[in-house]
Amino acid sequence: MEKILPKLRSACFAMRLIKPLISQHMLKAICYSPFHSIILYRLMFWGNSTHSVRIFRMQKRIIRIMTGNRSRDSCRKMFSHLNILPLPSLYIFSVLRFVMKNRDHFTTNNEIHQHGTWQIYNFHLPLANLKKYQSSVYYMGIKLYNNLPPYIKMESSGIKKIWISLEEVFNWTYLLFT
Repeated sequence: MEKILPKLRSACFAMRLIKPLISQHMLKAICYSPFHSIILYRLMFWGNSTHSVRIFRMQKRIIRIMTGNRSRDSCRKMFSHLNILPLPSLYIFSVLRFVMKNRDHFTTNNEIHQHGTWQIYNFHLPLANLKKYQSSVYYMGIKLYNNLPPYIKMESSGIKKIWISLEEVFNWTYLLFT
């Protein structure tokens, strides 16, 4: 985590320097190359940590630089205007993509219970007392997957539909990190 923040700071500085020289479209392309590639690297492993708040603030700073807004302005509409997912939504997407690609490593409730329940297509959430295990990719993946709408769980190619449902989830994920 300590290696990521200096890289993001230098990306912010570079963005501030070149902003007056290029268009908004080019700024967005430049934002994706260094900044998002740094953020996305192993995001599903550190995206749930306490340090992610600092990185989310850096992401909001980049968005404010791109749009020319003040430091106290809300970034919520700026993210949707630029079609850039905020860090919490990126974290959710990366964990759900991992779960969807590795469905065979998870146990469904119908494999454990012999009677039908309304949560039959949910993954079984194991009991966990340790906070470290509760914040792991496996455990968070189960929790996030179980909160998906049933039509996505039933879909075999649900990865594409997760992206659509992130628009629905965007409102409450943004509130988690602000």
